[in-house]
Amino acid sequence: MSVLPNSETKTGFSIHPKTRMGAISLKVANLDNQLEFYQKALGFKLHWREGKEAGLGAGGNDLLLLNEEPNLKKYRGVTGLYHVAYLFPNRRELAIAIARLFAIKYPNSPTDHILTKTTYLDDLEGNGIELYAESPEDGTWTFKDGKYESTRADGSWSDGREPLNVEALFKHLTDDDRLDQPVPPEFRIGHVHLHVRDVDEAVDFYHGVIGFDVMGIAKAYQMGFVSAGGYHHHLGLNTWQGRGAPPPPPDAVGLRYFTIDLPSQAVYEEVVARVDAAGISSNLTEAGLMLHDPSQNGVILRVAK
Repeated sequence: MSVLPNSETKTGFSIHPKTRMGAISLKVANLDNQLEFYQKALGFKLHWREGKEAGLGAGGNDLLLLNEEPNLKKYRGVTGLYHVAYLFPNRRELAIAIARLFAIKYPNSPTDHILTKTTYLDDLEGNGIELYAESPEDGTWTFKDGKYESTRADGSWSDGREPLNVEALFKHLTDDDRLDQPVPPEFRIGHVHLHVRDVDEAVDFYHGVIGFDVMGIAKAYQMGFVSAGGYHHHLGLNTWQGRGAPPPPPDAVGLRYFTIDLPSQAVYEEVVARVDAAGISSNLTEAGLMLHDPSQNGVILRVAK
């Protein structure tokens, strides 16, 4: 479902519409426990493991990179990851995922955003996760007067945060579906939602430098959404950990970086040129070009694999 960018905040350039979110990398305190969780509770496939590092996903490119470090702990009131949102290709695959969580009695919160069907949960170390499927046939959302709200297909209003009708979702399951089957090959990261110290500052960076379009800013909810190609959002930005929140200490579990996959070398070079022109420091790494947003969230820019 495409939503028109906010024209009042549109720059003279936009990031390429085929830009997508790539792998996310997390620091973890216990790699063995996290690997068991992501495989058994969420159906991820283990792609590789080397000592204290591992990569998981749906069988193709890595979607999740885990690095174990000693003596890590969870901090509150800091910037970092709010959640990483994994996108399923249809409601049936989402139903399998939620049914699996129900079967093992893992806490999660099924929610109907109208435009998407989703559930929220945390992994074993408090990293936020969203599992979702698109449902544009049910309606859409808008940012109006600084507030986020949804409109159903019949024109009726919704706050976009209703309890999901799980019974209706489970009707998409078939007798052949197994709850222990892995995520489908089409499974990917749909968006990433970050804690930032200031929403306007973060929008200036992701819109004014990186080039994402602004899809809406809801000052009443202290959040903003930006995206490529009219998608509802590739990045969510909020100050729910407090305006002016500091970055997490070095011994914090959580986000190392997330990846922005650019569709070609030419597009990559355009974005890097804007980064350099803005005076933002960067470092070429094995994963891609590493930089940090104003809230010190790690960002990797790379050409999509």
